[in-house]
Amino acid sequence: MTRHAKAPRVRGLDEQICFAVYSAAHAFNRAYRPFLAALGLTYPQYLVMLVLWEQDGQSVTAIGDRLGLDSGTLTPLLKRLEGHGLIQRQRGREDERIVLVVLTAAGAALREKAAGVPNPVPCAVEDSGVPSERLLGDVQALRAALLRRAAGED
Repeated sequence: MTRHAKAPRVRGLDEQICFAVYSAAHAFNRAYRPFLAALGLTYPQYLVMLVLWEQDGQSVTAIGDRLGLDSGTLTPLLKRLEGHGLIQRQRGREDERIVLVVLTAAGAALREKAAGVPNPVPCAVEDSGVPSERLLGDVQALRAALLRRAAGED
């Protein structure tokens, strides 16, 4: 670049999609806080429970893959959930190297409690004026494109 050439313009903070997504994630966490407090869970713990409520008895690896979490992040979450009596970790019967995560009776019952606690987030999404199916699809497509780019596939 020559000495007098104009440098490309850097977009301002409010023009950055990354900041909009980042700040929206923080807003989601704040909105979920009362809902999760009623369940006695943190947001990451809630995500683990959602995975197990969909399909109980998954391996630690499968849960980590589904949530995009490495074992260094997931293991402490599982230990806390186990300490609260919501899950149990068990060695696989055929392969003891595999650790399976199963819901306890209390963990299964928490699903019913979660269904009965008012969740403000769906209402906020509805209030945004963007159909929730479209918003979900757009965010999922963005995530997939970012992951492909990070993996060098684009």
